[in-house]
Amino acid sequence: MSFLQVSAGMHIRKEVKKYFQLFFTLINTYICMHLFRMLMEGHTGPLYYYGIRTATFIEFLVSGFMIYLLSLLILFIADLGKISKTINRIFLALLVIHSAGLVISQFTHFYYYFDEFNVYHRSSGYAYSNVMHILMLLQNIFLLSKNRRKFDPRLFSALWIYLLAPLGAIAVQLLTPGIQFIILITVISAAYLCYVIIRIQTEKYESQQKEKHRLDNELTMATRIQAETLPSIFPAFPDRTEFNIYATMNPAKEVGGDFYDFFLIDEKHLGLVIADVSGKGIPAALFMMVSKILIQNCALMGNNPEKVLEIVNQQICSNNPERMFVTVWYGCLNLETGDLLAANAGHEYPILKNANGHFSLVKDKHGLVIGAMENKKYRQYELHMEPGSKLFLYTDGVPEATNAQNELFGTDRLVQALRAAEDEKPKEILSKVRTTVDEFVKDAPQFDDLTMLCVEFKGLSN
Repeated sequence: MSFLQVSAGMHIRKEVKKYFQLFFTLINTYICMHLFRMLMEGHTGPLYYYGIRTATFIEFLVSGFMIYLLSLLILFIADLGKISKTINRIFLALLVIHSAGLVISQFTHFYYYFDEFNVYHRSSGYAYSNVMHILMLLQNIFLLSKNRRKFDPRLFSALWIYLLAPLGAIAVQLLTPGIQFIILITVISAAYLCYVIIRIQTEKYESQQKEKHRLDNELTMATRIQAETLPSIFPAFPDRTEFNIYATMNPAKEVGGDFYDFFLIDEKHLGLVIADVSGKGIPAALFMMVSKILIQNCALMGNNPEKVLEIVNQQICSNNPERMFVTVWYGCLNLETGDLLAANAGHEYPILKNANGHFSLVKDKHGLVIGAMENKKYRQYELHMEPGSKLFLYTDGVPEATNAQNELFGTDRLVQALRAAEDEKPKEILSKVRTTVDEFVKDAPQFDDLTMLCVEFKGLSN
């Protein structure tokens, strides 16, 4: 039953499962050979002659491997470092001597012999066949006693039972040759040891599952909190007719490092932000939230784009022990004139479509990423958006989306996708770009966050 339980191995580590599968294979072999010997005793003939001797040889040989496997288990848990190799070599030497002694005994009958009726008898040297077992068991007892703090208390007790029970059985057999119950003792103690280890492994698995469930819940909450920090209600400003804006963020993990933001600085200025934090996961998400708050607060104080980036960079550099950084494009759109002041801190080029033109890259001057160096200056520039103009902002997850052939989506495909949908509203433009990216990537995994923002300037006349 224990062997079947190990074979099922629902929540058992592969190493433990393989160990006990081998261990119980040896025990089954040991039991089978012992039973074969008992069944063939008293029968004569060549088949019984060779069969009983082969079964007995395997029985004695397997017993050595069984105690060696137990020694390896204790040695592994004790974790003695370099000395473990030396002890293992000693165990292997004892196993080799034991095996060699068995081979020699086949010719000298030093350990045991069979009479003319194929009945098993112990020889005068029988006690020496147990020398290896006793030496290994004594060494195991020493290791177990010396390193008891490294063992789970239940495992410690089960190992003691497994060690001492066969020793007692050997002592009884040496004193009373007619009694043979070492097999029963070995099987019972081994089954109990297996049960204890499986129980410990199962409890560890259940504990890990509880911890995983807790972390999953916290991660789900973190994802929801992150999503709620980004503007997600559209239309964002239903009472404002000067512009139409839409944005999306699809993280590669549960939480990501990309973010977008837009906010009214005053009645006639709209702030636009797109950014990408270094790294992924929860650290990037935390850094993203800090960066977003700093940028928005600084912008709402009326600073121009280059000043916003300078102040935020200084604030982040003053306390950034993990040396994380964020690329940022920030622009301030005048909703009366269509003039757009912007500054770029190492972010992707914006893509602009004029009223009567097509989407094209705006190759602005990049400054250093935010968080890389203190006292860094940034240079702003100006664009003009006529009524009907559209501005597309994105993170590098879009052009760097990769298909199964390891090809990048690239900015050229991105511009083509935008031009194919340039007459659409911002929401439809982002939807069609995402569809184009998905068709390119297909089943390849998403390694980076995909964040996009599109704003259409309509002007006061509308």
